[in-house]
Amino acid sequence: MSVRGAAIWAMGGQYLSFAIQFITSVIISRFFLAPAEVGLFSIALAAAMVVSVLQDFGLSRYISGLPVIDADAMARCSTVALVFSFVVAGMIAASAFPMAHAYGHADLAPILLIIAGSYVFVPFAVVPMALMGRKMSFHGHFAVNVGGALAQGVVALVLSWLGFKAFALAWATLANGVARGMIAQLLRPALPWPLRFDGVLPIVSTGSRLTTLYACGALGNRTPDMIVGKLLGLLSVGLYSRAASLSDQFRMLISGAIGSVFFPAFARKRDAGEPLGPPYLRVVAGYTAVIWPGMAGLALAAQPVVHLLYGDKWMEVAPLLATISLTEIFLVMLPLHTDLPILLGRLNKLMVFNVIDTVMSLSLLAVGCLWFGTLGAAGSRVVYGVFWVALYARFLQGLVGFDVRALLITYAKSGIATLAALAPLAAVYALWMGPRVITLPVLIPAVGAGIGLWLVTLVLIRHPALDDLFGLITHLPGGHRLRPLHQAITAR
Repeated sequence: MSVRGAAIWAMGGQYLSFAIQFITSVIISRFFLAPAEVGLFSIALAAAMVVSVLQDFGLSRYISGLPVIDADAMARCSTVALVFSFVVAGMIAASAFPMAHAYGHADLAPILLIIAGSYVFVPFAVVPMALMGRKMSFHGHFAVNVGGALAQGVVALVLSWLGFKAFALAWATLANGVARGMIAQLLRPALPWPLRFDGVLPIVSTGSRLTTLYACGALGNRTPDMIVGKLLGLLSVGLYSRAASLSDQFRMLISGAIGSVFFPAFARKRDAGEPLGPPYLRVVAGYTAVIWPGMAGLALAAQPVVHLLYGDKWMEVAPLLATISLTEIFLVMLPLHTDLPILLGRLNKLMVFNVIDTVMSLSLLAVGCLWFGTLGAAGSRVVYGVFWVALYARFLQGLVGFDVRALLITYAKSGIATLAALAPLAAVYALWMGPRVITLPVLIPAVGAGIGLWLVTLVLIRHPALDDLFGLITHLPGGHRLRPLHQAITAR
């Protein structure tokens, strides 16, 4: 499967999974759960996901990087996956009662125990999905991701309707793990049986280093809910978590799935001895051309979006969402900042940067909470984004060798396209309806006009992502009709 074809399948799975999860979260938040109940589950899930970095144990990257893989190698990888799934489940279960005591909420313990059970099923999906990814068979990823999201959504809605409150989200997490494991095994069987412990040392050696790296990243990415919950309480963490989740879901909707395609694609270029600078600039162009206007648009429309989706009881989420969404603009300026160092054998240096990254993230978050409360927590993410770019820019440039001038030109063009995308909605706010009173029949055309103006601007400024965007579109059903337009534009 080609890179563009794989990207279509990955994006399709991401979009459909997002739609299921998004609709579920809106219904649950609007009709069944209060912010404090969402906050309770968010603390439990954040604690579990700090430990969950062990679940993969670097196997996806290890399998993708192997020159060849046989039945023995698959058996060893499956064995390692099974062992570490029980390690993860045990660690989460062991933390259940101490966490409940630390936060003063007895319900945290059983919620964490349910979430722990979901990790027992992880190894049944990890190796099959890594094998499918290695062969660029992302239609299998589509089935696993969508099937898991569907199972999670159905269980969450039914149990929320029955009054299970935060426990509904915990049982839904378990359903997701079970469904993913079953579907992955049906598509690409790789059962961890019989167990093979001979020859696992290279896997454990590589996995332990990758896991150390991922653990640092998890502390920075997963503990904010725990810190906000401890310093500011359940209501604040419920609001913060909803804003962060919506921002993250929207980013993943735009381009999150494509990252899983790039790693094997760059591995092929590395093995062929091709320079990585030019393709890296294409990746930067694609990310910034799409994610920048998307996240800036979400920030601009945060107030009407929250009101329309979640209702008045969640309106305090709006300023948090606007601030956190802007952070994503910085975090996509240097994509693949973890994948490429791993691929190019610079793991030790990456680990040093990751430790600095984590300390910086958590320190800024704690200061923001203590000085300015929930708004300070959200504002700290923007400050963190600025420092993040400064931290990784020179490292990645030395690693990949991209042209700095070309990178800055790409940023400038993406910035122009972003401003064009925002212009119609900003004009509506200024001349007609402000964000507090704008209605859906006005909001949708304004957003649509922004998308149209964004596309026109990409063509006029000859944005470097234009060719790849058209290439993806022409791979969609019926997209071949746009090939003459694509050829006419690129021939200019």
